Amino acid sequence: MINKKVANVQEALTGVEDNMTFMLGGFGLSGIPENAIAELVKLGVKGLTCISNNAGIDDFGLGLLLQKHQIKKMISSYVGENDEFEQQMLSGELDVELIPQGTLAERCRAAQAGFPAIYTPAGFGTEVAEGKETREFNGKMYVLEHAFQADFAFVKAWKGDDAGNLIFKGTARNFNPNMCGAAKITVAEVEELVPLGSLDPNQIHIPGIFVQRIFQGQTFEKRIEQRTVRKRS
Repeated sequence: MINKKVANVQEALTGVEDNMTFMLGGFGLSGIPENAIAELVKLGVKGLTCISNNAGIDDFGLGLLLQKHQIKKMISSYVGENDEFEQQMLSGELDVELIPQGTLAERCRAAQAGFPAIYTPAGFGTEVAEGKETREFNGKMYVLEHAFQADFAFVKAWKGDDAGNLIFKGTARNFNPNMCGAAKITVAEVEELVPLGSLDPNQIHIPGIFVQRIFQGQTFEKRIEQRTVRKRS
């Protein structure tokens, strides 16, 4: 069995360079690859294109890369709670491609499966479809969307083993599974890294064939994007 385990995040990010395209799992602050993002900030790589549902918040997640002006283009579904994202987008400093969430997920999954493109009804008749090929199937119009082409996919899982098999927990099982194997190199950071054979095969969400590198994350803050509490009675 091929051992995908690497010693740390520094080794996991070997080969990262300026002007690359990255996929980053997560939804809001749930299931984001915190350690990989922090290391990208330290490396100071610039001119990045980032494919992610959103960009976290100003001082956490992809917001840290935005603060350092390391991202030149965001491919996302929404701006979210990130004021820096909004400001850079409105000023024209940041190139932004906003696409429907389902289309984002399926373009990842198409890349994972080796499909060059998909047809989707989402966005037909709107600005989303401008300049794109459309086609009718069974009386309904669809838009052609190409699979993403990324250099690295950074994902976060709950548990993993040395072979790269992954188990996600709760809502962290969002865009992470679709991004595994959807780039040239998939790097998985996990809360708990266990020896091969420790995981129940029936519980594995992503088999190790989709992962090239896996490491044990050092810290996970698990912040709450919007804390809502009930008034004391």
